[in-house]
Amino acid sequence: MKVIGIVTEYNPFHNGHIYQLEKIKEMYPESIIIIAMSGNYTERGEISLINKWDKTKIAIQHGVDIVLEIPFIFSNQSADNFSYAAIKMLECFKIDTLIFGSESNNKEMLIKAASIQLNNKDFDGVVKKHMNNGENYPTSLNMAIKELGGINITESNDLLAVSYIKEILRNNYKIDIEPIKRTNSFLDTNSENNIVSAFNIRNKLRNNIDVSKYLPKDSLEKIKLYDEDKLFNLLKYKIISEKEELYKYHLVTEGIHNRIYESLIISHNYEDLVENIKSKRFTYNKVNRILINILVGFTKSEANKFRTLEYIRILGMSNNGRNHYSSIKKDIDIPVITKFEKINSLQIELRASMIYSIITDTNMLEIKGKPYFD
Repeated sequence: MKVIGIVTEYNPFHNGHIYQLEKIKEMYPESIIIIAMSGNYTERGEISLINKWDKTKIAIQHGVDIVLEIPFIFSNQSADNFSYAAIKMLECFKIDTLIFGSESNNKEMLIKAASIQLNNKDFDGVVKKHMNNGENYPTSLNMAIKELGGINITESNDLLAVSYIKEILRNNYKIDIEPIKRTNSFLDTNSENNIVSAFNIRNKLRNNIDVSKYLPKDSLEKIKLYDEDKLFNLLKYKIISEKEELYKYHLVTEGIHNRIYESLIISHNYEDLVENIKSKRFTYNKVNRILINILVGFTKSEANKFRTLEYIRILGMSNNGRNHYSSIKKDIDIPVITKFEKINSLQIELRASMIYSIITDTNMLEIKGKPYFD
């Protein structure tokens, strides 16, 4: 029996995710599907439109067998940190194949790009050269790959795939990879097909455009737009009251803390704030991550303290998932939990979730949630 792993965010769960799961079942009819999923905050520094407990239930009802939560301290991070936690969890749960959406669908090219980053002794120097020329880190990575390997990777899912593959190669995990061709570009906001990207759907929601044809009813019903005014006001309070202490928060580097405060003064809403902070060096995604770290109070000292995965949290399982877990749990060397426990880094997760409940107007008493067992 194949044990398939997927790294996902389901922000929100849509027809493209159904297509991927159905394609996997078609390719591997007897497979177990395990996902490593970001919870209430995503890798691009965004707030999930569906809370993690509802995302879990939807995923299992559409064919996923085990849902593992990528902790906040890794989910609101760059692709490499995000991938470290996701692939580590999936490897612990004994997947043999990682499947991901890919714009290029070129397995060999993606492996070559990952190998260049890991093994080419000139790679770090070339990246540094481009950063010294004013490029941001993701762009510098891409330019170095192109310069050293003749490969040009610019699409979002391919870039994430390279990070996944690096983790597999770096750790010699016995995991095969299998890309599935995406039917659209992540950043495409014009497509009207039944399958469009989550980015497209989020963009339509922000503009009050009906999205019902793009996602299943159970997902549509659970979407809850967060209160951007509340988010902006909470950030205003934090930034103003901690003006001299912003540097303590994770990803806030020297110089950017002044830019954050100065940008706040001239901004009218959250979108303005991000736009005013953004620069050639600081991408939209990085600015979003910085602001979420400030909002949640995630500090540099906490990030340094919790560099490695301290636990694996199961958010839900199907009956087949429970059988698989029972067969492998004795071989997992990281604590696996299904309920809230007194683990140090889990306290940060609780803090992040409680703040999520404020900006989404969710009952704080329910924020700890409980696993969904089908």
